Amino acid sequence: MSAKALVVLADGFEDVEAVTAIDILRRGGVEVVTASLAEGPEVRSAHGVAMLADAPFSEAEKDDFDVIVLPGGGEGTENLKASRALLERLRRQRDEGRLLAAICAAPTVLVEAGVLEEGQHVTCYPTCSVDLDRPCAGVPVVEDGNVITGQAPGSAMLFALVVLKTLTDEKNAMKVARGLVTDVLD
Repeated sequence: MSAKALVVLADGFEDVEAVTAIDILRRGGVEVVTASLAEGPEVRSAHGVAMLADAPFSEAEKDDFDVIVLPGGGEGTENLKASRALLERLRRQRDEGRLLAAICAAPTVLVEAGVLEEGQHVTCYPTCSVDLDRPCAGVPVVEDGNVITGQAPGSAMLFALVVLKTLTDEKNAMKVARGLVTDVLD
């Protein structure tokens, strides 16, 4: 059985982070479900790109997922934080010992949900570090326990490949990276 990922899309999500995660995980054989926090299936990115989500979050969140992925973006992150249903679902994911992944500003959603362990290391977009309850590592990707965080749009490919490697294995992630002609995992 393949791994299953939920990518949560809120209006104002960062385009590169969302699409890169969706694409790389699917290339790696992960079943990806995109869920909209918006009223309907259409979600607008930070740069005005319209995306159609696979399902409304209220329906998708009922399933079990090996990972929940949160793309950043300023407005998108604020919309993620405003969803009490999402924050509760993140707590359930943590309680079940399943993976959480957030990039750019979205690690602050993990703080808002209270799902980070004391001393757990994270990274985030540099200006968002003031919104964390812990130091922000100034590196592209941090994997600590059941949490993977990415720094910014520029680290989106590495972030997605680390999530893929964690869900599947290093061989699969390297195969996808080679197919993309990138050496970010080397």
